[in-house]
Amino acid sequence: MNPEIVPFHRKEPLVDDGMLFVRTEGIVNTMLRTPLILAGLIVMAIGMPLQTSFSSTRTLDLIMYSDGSTHISTQIDVDTLSPDFQIDLFGPSVDNFVAVAEDGFLLSSEVIENKAIINTLGSSSITVDYDIHDLISKEGRVWTFSFDSPSDYTLLMPSGSIIVGMSTIPNNMEIMEEQTKLDLSNGPTEINYILGTPLPVDTPPSTTPPATEDYTIPIIVGTIAAAGIAGASIVIKKNRTKTSKTIQEEVTPEQPPKEKSVDPQKIFEYRPDMREDDKKIIKFISENGGQVFESELRKKFLQPRTTMWRAVKRLERLGVIEITKKDLQNLVTLREDLEEEE
Repeated sequence: MNPEIVPFHRKEPLVDDGMLFVRTEGIVNTMLRTPLILAGLIVMAIGMPLQTSFSSTRTLDLIMYSDGSTHISTQIDVDTLSPDFQIDLFGPSVDNFVAVAEDGFLLSSEVIENKAIINTLGSSSITVDYDIHDLISKEGRVWTFSFDSPSDYTLLMPSGSIIVGMSTIPNNMEIMEEQTKLDLSNGPTEINYILGTPLPVDTPPSTTPPATEDYTIPIIVGTIAAAGIAGASIVIKKNRTKTSKTIQEEVTPEQPPKEKSVDPQKIFEYRPDMREDDKKIIKFISENGGQVFESELRKKFLQPRTTMWRAVKRLERLGVIEITKKDLQNLVTLREDLEEEE
C-alpha cells in the first residue's frame, strides 16, 4: 500500500507572540549625549538674560519742566562681573544721557533708540540721568503726564502747576515752595495739570448794612504811634553815625564776601584750552560767591535747559566745578582743589 501525499494549506494566520526585536546599536551613545545637550541649553538660557537678572532699581526720581520735558534720575544696582549693562529707557527721544559710577567716575555709554548700553567698569551701582520728551503731551491748556513705572518713584511737578486730574492716589504729597512733590507707586499713572495760578473765587456781596464806626479810638492810637515813630527815628539817627563803621565791617554768614570765591584766572590757567562761552559761565559763578543754581545760569545766558546742562557737565568733566543736589535742584560750585586734579 502506497501512502498518498496530500498538500496541507494552513488557513489560520500565525499568532503574534508579542516579541519585539529592536536594534540596540547607538543607544548607549544617545543616552550619554542627551544630558550634555540639555545642560548646554540650560546654560545658554541662563547666560542670555545675565545683564538684567542681577540688576535692581534702588531709586527713581522724575522732575517735570514747564516746556514738556522730564528729567529722569535713577540709581541701579548691577552685577560687578558683567562688563556691560543694558538699560531700557522710558522713550526714544533722549537728551543729555549721563551714566556715573558709584565713585563718581563718568562711564562710557551708547544710546540706541530707547535702550542704552553702559560700560560698568566693575561698578556695583550706577546712577543714570537723562532728559526725555515722551512722557508729557498737551491739548489746549491741559498737560497730561503718562508713565508706567517699574518701581516706586518720586515726581516733582513744574513750578506753578495745578493738578486737575489724577488716575492714582499718591502715597504722599507735599508742597515745596511753588512745586508739588508726589510719592507714587509702580504701575501706570496719568496726571492732568495746567500751568499758572488759579483764578480768584468771586464772593457774593454782603447784604448786611455796614455798621457805623467810631473813629475816636483809631485817631488816638494813630497819634501815639506817630509820636513813637518820630522818637525812634531821632534815636536811630543819633546811633547811626556811631555804628555805621561797625556795620560796614560786619559780614553776615548767609552772604559770604565774593572775594573768597575762586579766582577765575586761576581756573583759566589750569584749563587754558577752555571755550569762551565756558569762561563766561565761570566768571558769572565767581561773581556770585562761587556757587549758583543751574536755573540761574539759564536765566543769565538765555540758554535752553538741555544746552546749559551740556555746558555744566562739560565743566564738571574738566574738573573745575562740582554739581550737587540741593532742594531737588542742581547746585554748581567752583572747585578750590584744582591742584589735586593735576
